[in-house]
Amino acid sequence: MQKAIKRFIPTSWKPEARKLYYALFKPFVSILKRGFHFIPDKIELLTGKRSRLTPPKWMLFVGAGDFKAIGEKLLGHFIEIAGLKPGDRVLDVGCGIGRMAVPLTGYLKNGGSYEGIDIVTDGIRWCKKNITPLYPNFRFQLANVYNEAYNPKGKYKASEYRFLYKDESFDFIFLTSVFTHMLRPEIENYLSEICRVLKKGGRCLITMFLLNETSLKLIELKQSSFYFRYNFKGDRVNDKENPCDAVAYDEKYTRKLYNKNNLEILEPIYYGSWCGRKETLCYQDYIFSVKKIS
Repeated sequence: MQKAIKRFIPTSWKPEARKLYYALFKPFVSILKRGFHFIPDKIELLTGKRSRLTPPKWMLFVGAGDFKAIGEKLLGHFIEIAGLKPGDRVLDVGCGIGRMAVPLTGYLKNGGSYEGIDIVTDGIRWCKKNITPLYPNFRFQLANVYNEAYNPKGKYKASEYRFLYKDESFDFIFLTSVFTHMLRPEIENYLSEICRVLKKGGRCLITMFLLNETSLKLIELKQSSFYFRYNFKGDRVNDKENPCDAVAYDEKYTRKLYNKNNLEILEPIYYGSWCGRKETLCYQDYIFSVKKIS
């Protein structure tokens, strides 16, 4: 329906129309969603079908799929592939409403800790209220970063934001579905900040949409979920009017950027199914890396 409406809006009006949508229509939809799910959510909570550490359905904004199952699957990847240890100090950039924090509460111990940052106030507020009181080693902070859809009153540009942590504070840092919505100056700044706060020898996982010979061929064959038809200031985007909806990066550029920031990619890159690949580990492309010691 949203796509159909966009066809009738003149191009010059679309930026203002999008702002109006986020300011007025989206909050209205949220109220309707809450009303629709309110009674079923309460019943699930009272009958034990939903635990206190699972957000109500009307609050979810982290994408499709089963909240609990996806979190547990990703945790398995962190442990088996990235070597996450129970005593690690972990940073989750783009923690949302706790999809990864919840399964990590049962794994991080013996000095292990978790810090989550996100730009969505409701998600951070829910995590502080429901997770931190039970697990004091899990802390959450709002990143005051501007985003047209999720934080229109944000103070800082993502391309200028400095993480609120000291140098070399973390053993493991991960970002899921974050760089897939950010433009080049923004990921360059974030990757620099990741290197700054990651300990030497520390590990990092970032999910992306990578463009290489295989993914470009599958896009050409129309096998892909996204086509990234448009160039936008050096990036490839799926929607030129809303570029941060989905962003893809050339793999060669990405490898150079990692090397520039003293991060060594741990081969192989785990390519995802987003472009039509078969028998993959994941949907988006997984890049595991380690901060070089020297």
